[in-house]
Amino acid sequence: MTEPVWKPHVTVAALARRGGRFLLVREEVNGRIVLNQPAGHLDPGESFEQAVIRETLEETAHPFTPTGLLGIYRFVPDEGVTETHIRLAFVGEAGERQDLPLDTGIIEPVWMTLDEIEASRDQHRGPMVLQCVLDSIRKPAYPLEIFSPDFL
Repeated sequence: MTEPVWKPHVTVAALARRGGRFLLVREEVNGRIVLNQPAGHLDPGESFEQAVIRETLEETAHPFTPTGLLGIYRFVPDEGVTETHIRLAFVGEAGERQDLPLDTGIIEPVWMTLDEIEASRDQHRGPMVLQCVLDSIRKPAYPLEIFSPDFL
């Protein structure tokens, strides 16, 4: 008998910073209100950059222009579970909020300082929320040219 093929969930996340505040979303997940970066799954046929632009607009109504790849993160939500998330986190610029509906489950976009984000750890959707914010402050992003234009 053949073992099933392991398939991680590929997601993208946006880290936008303006005036010392970071763009997050307050959303309802499994009956709990949590904070997260604008983030979501890669759709078939789209590039990583297209996915982060789309997800940020759908979740915040802010247009997003990625300027670099912050990092690639692997997260397993629960021990003993085979579900794994691979997150590509992008830094970039958020434009002015547009008059658009937000995705189902999204309550509102919020701009928070690092201190506010650290003080709200118990509300984070997962540990990558704070880690990505800290990484965006502490390390440079990779240029978007890291992605091969021939294999998007």
